[in-house]
Amino acid sequence: MHIIVNTSSMVPIYEQIVDQIKTAIIAGELKEGENLPSVRGLSKELKISALTVKKAYDNLEQEGFTVTIHGKGTFVAEINPELRQEEHRKAVEEDLEQAILKGVQCGLSMEEIRSLFEIIMEGYHVKD
Repeated sequence: MHIIVNTSSMVPIYEQIVDQIKTAIIAGELKEGENLPSVRGLSKELKISALTVKKAYDNLEQEGFTVTIHGKGTFVAEINPELRQEEHRKAVEEDLEQAILKGVQCGLSMEEIRSLFEIIMEGYHVKD
């Protein structure tokens, strides 16, 4: 597992860790039952506080992405299909919001953005 933290980012480091691990789990790069690095090990590797890693791991567990077994470590939890689908929806929603924002910043009206979306959608043959 390769995690990169950006200390100059406005996003807190623990959130960067959470986001990267969640992305790896959703993408299937981290499999169910796979052991995550220890809190101390990851904090040492990233040169950050162990409390920051612990906070990230706690958040991942609260969201249902990991399970911690005392004395054994933190493992990727079984991800139910609904949670996986919801995470995919969230990612698409964020991308769409960014596209709309870019359109607005470029001076496009909502109707122009909607029309562009419809034109692009016509090119895809996806079942409803």
